[in-house]
Amino acid sequence: MKKIVVLLSVVVLFMTGCSVTKLDNNNISKNMKTLLSEKSNLYNVFYGGYKYYLPKGVGFISKDDYNAVIKDSNGNKYYFYVDAISYYHKVENTYEINKKSHYSKKLDYNKKDGYIQIDEEGSKYFIQFVYNYAKLEALVDKKDLTSVVDNMCYILRSVKFNDKVLESLIGENTLDYKEENYSLFDAKSSNKETFLGVVEKYETDDYKKDLEDEKIDLNN
Repeated sequence: MKKIVVLLSVVVLFMTGCSVTKLDNNNISKNMKTLLSEKSNLYNVFYGGYKYYLPKGVGFISKDDYNAVIKDSNGNKYYFYVDAISYYHKVENTYEINKKSHYSKKLDYNKKDGYIQIDEEGSKYFIQFVYNYAKLEALVDKKDLTSVVDNMCYILRSVKFNDKVLESLIGENTLDYKEENYSLFDAKSSNKETFLGVVEKYETDDYKKDLEDEKIDLNN
């Protein structure tokens, strides 16, 4: 009887392709290592030049070709930027550890790199998370730090670029990027005020109205 139960369990895992990832509610470093070390093949957001995955409980406030403002089930807002130009030109990660930050770490997993920097902003924490040529920012309470960073890991690790499409857009100068300033890996290039301004801009009624048909349910 035990052999049958074990066999059925293996069949179920094989059919679903799912594995259980155990995360620590209070350990950002441990969770990042676990999540970023895993390879992701899940996608639910698609564009011509790239695709990525939004985890359960996270949905759009607004989005366009390379930018999005998203919101999790706890009400935290994130600004998301995909830097296809830096990816195309294979811009090097030049981030340096900031010893004055609450948390600062360079990241390198599965031939993808980046950094995370968390700074105290009054009673909140400002997160800048760059990985795999994409960046997420959020301003959150301390109690939400770990869950927000976990969500960021799920999203950033899943970003996958379409080289052929990007070659047609960037390589043939279909888009004008001659004056592009590569600052993705410079944590000083962004700050709390910029983040709040972006979120406010993309949360207008006009943006929300245009995106009603594309909305991802936060409860799914």
